[in-house]
Formats: sequence, structure tokens, C-alpha cells
Amino acid sequence: MVADLEEFSDESSHDAALLPQETARLKLDLPRKDDLADIVFLANNRRVAAMLATMPHPFTLEDARRMVARAENNGTERATFAVRLKSTGRFIGSVGFGSFEAGGPVQIGYWIGEPFQGQGYATEAVQTLVDHVFEATPIARLDANVRVINPPSRRVLVKSGFQYRDQSMLVSKGAGGSVPVERFCLDRGTWDALKRWGARNRLARSRFPALAIRE
Repeated sequence: MVADLEEFSDESSHDAALLPQETARLKLDLPRKDDLADIVFLANNRRVAAMLATMPHPFTLEDARRMVARAENNGTERATFAVRLKSTGRFIGSVGFGSFEAGGPVQIGYWIGEPFQGQGYATEAVQTLVDHVFEATPIARLDANVRVINPPSRRVLVKSGFQYRDQSMLVSKGAGGSVPVERFCLDRGTWDALKRWGARNRLARSRFPALAIRE
């Protein structure tokens, strides 16, 4: 279970480094007013909200407007990004990071609308977000929670380098109460090691395909 990015602390410092990010299939940038209809259509889904910490259900037009307004204050301590299909620019979900309270642990949040799930978009977006955080901010560690009944979200975190910590109970607005979650974390040192290992592996594949490390 992850945060829906709406209740992170507002304390933030705007930074020019927080620019749109692109992947092979996606673009991460600011949610806009012309996204409001898509945001409500995708977020107003009990199955999505039940897997998140603070996303309300029903999710209203006012909730969507608040999401767009808060993203205007993106900075190095918290940020919310729209996840878009690069080919069409359509809003399909959201990712972000921040603390629920000043000085608290920095958590990532992410969700992809149900029609677009199961296609690897969440992993692609989270990996891009993680790289962005560690490259553009001084944040030393990222935390994340996932409901124990949500294996796909767990796989997203593992594929993004997060390591299992323990289990706990957290309140989910969408689920209507406390639910068991697994807690994960990724620190800057581990991320850096994974990136360097990945770069070496890609180099090995390009120079010596027959000897490349198999994944």
C-alpha cells in the first residue's frame, strides 16, 4: 500500500532540477487542468483506492483539482508527477515522493489506472522516479509500503531495488480501516551500487555478448 501523494507535508523548496522525465514509453510531468476528467475517471475506483493509504473513495473533481494545485509546489522535498503515455500524452496514473510530516521518512507513492495495469508502466515510472530523486535531491533513503494482498505492487518495488524490512499495520482510507502491509526501503548507497552494476552489465553485453551476465 502506497500513499496517493495528496497528504504529504507541504514543506518543500522549488528546484529547477525537477523537470519532466521521459522513458521509452512514458513521460512524467506535472498534472494539468486538462487532465481532470482522466484523473477522476481513473482514481475514482475502489479497487485502486483500497491499495493506497490516503486516496479517498469516492474520488471527486475537487480531489483532482487539489492534486493539480499541490503539484505546482513540487520541489526537492516532495513532488507529484503525472504518468503519461509518451505516444499520446494521456494521463494514466501518478507517482511522487514526500513525507507525511516534517522531518519524517520520505516515502514514494504510485498508482496506475486499472485499464493500464499489467503492462509494466508502474515499474517503468517508479524506477524513473527513484533515479530522479537520488540524482536531483539530497534525500538519502526512500521508504514504501505495500498491502500484503498486492503482489504486483510488491514486484514493482523489488524490480526497482527496494528491500524488504518488516510488516506493520497502516490505515487505508480506501480500504476503510487498518490493513497489514509490508514495508520496503532503498537507500542511496544501494541504489548507486545497483546502477553501477547495471552499467557494467550493459557494457559487458555490448562488448562480449556471449559472456554477458544473464538476468
